[in-house]
Amino acid sequence: MLRASYAADPAKSRGREFAEQSDGTRRGPRSAFQRDRDRIIHSIAFRRLRHKTQVFIAPDGDHYRVRLTHSLEVAQIGRVIARALQLDEDLAEALCLAHDIGHPPFGHAGEDALCDALVPYGGFDHNAQALRVLMRLESPYCDHDGLNLSWEVLEGLAKHNGPVSQPSWALAELDAAFPLELAQWAGLEAQVAALADDIAYDNHDIDDGLRSGFLLPEQLLEIDFVADQWRTVAKRFPAASQERQLRELVRSQIGLMVNDCLEQTRRNLAGIETPEDVRGAGRALVAFSPEMAAQERELKRFMYANLYHHSGQRRTAALASQVIAGLYGAYRGDDALLPEDWRAALPAEEPAKSRHIADFIAGMTDRYALSEHRRIYGHAPEGLSNV
Repeated sequence: MLRASYAADPAKSRGREFAEQSDGTRRGPRSAFQRDRDRIIHSIAFRRLRHKTQVFIAPDGDHYRVRLTHSLEVAQIGRVIARALQLDEDLAEALCLAHDIGHPPFGHAGEDALCDALVPYGGFDHNAQALRVLMRLESPYCDHDGLNLSWEVLEGLAKHNGPVSQPSWALAELDAAFPLELAQWAGLEAQVAALADDIAYDNHDIDDGLRSGFLLPEQLLEIDFVADQWRTVAKRFPAASQERQLRELVRSQIGLMVNDCLEQTRRNLAGIETPEDVRGAGRALVAFSPEMAAQERELKRFMYANLYHHSGQRRTAALASQVIAGLYGAYRGDDALLPEDWRAALPAEEPAKSRHIADFIAGMTDRYALSEHRRIYGHAPEGLSNV
């Protein structure tokens, strides 16, 4: 692999929290970052993403995105960008695949409900929860907790959205055990993962929004950036159906945003020689041009106003919050309702007790949360699907 001087080098990794002895070939000749990616893919937490909400809660249709398919799409975009910039593709892919692994069921509605429930105990944050899952809760190994991922993966997950000046209790605990230099910017591969996430959900949520009927094609044309692309697509493929033209529109926008990112990032990397230069730059180097950044912000405002805050979304989000709040209240009131293994490990004192219950709920899939609600209360809210 051709690697730029400012890229992360697995041979120079800062290591893992728990020392490992390996001859490097017992389970195949892989770099440290390849092992990290593979540990994430083989984890139970990653598999559960296939039944966790991306945008639409408990969708009946098979074609809507969920956290798993979103993560795979982010990884595809991230690999393209990382390869073009001569970064470590395996590290970028690992970060893209794991970035949403801390999300609870029902997306942001579930996160808000857990955060409200845990106000007396430090709150809840899905980004910190991803680290908590990977470093403590997902434990397939006999000699340590967690997946024992490399420092660069954990640092990238903690800071892929930028430096963390006020870490939550979960992130602060993990940082104390294995310092991640939270006040600095992360490496370029983490910055790639963050922008690939934006590109993926900006455009794929349009696709799902149109499929659901929550978004209408004529609404999209109110956005100059989208309207320009639409005219280009219509001119190139005048005989194609509107459905095909809309899918071409989404692909076209992704390509445009990726190319803009590459051009601007190459400009930003002038004078940058090492990973240390990246962390000391004081700003994100993987970025859109000012013009594209403004267009992307306009697109986000549109999506929040017309999709994420759509009345249908708000209705199901309220029902989902009721499910999560109901589960938390039930387990807090009677720990006998917890599965035997979770009950056996339940701490006696607060805040550890409530955080343990939140860990259990956060790991649930949407359908398991509904199943547990039915088991405990005899029913689940009617209409908890918005498409």
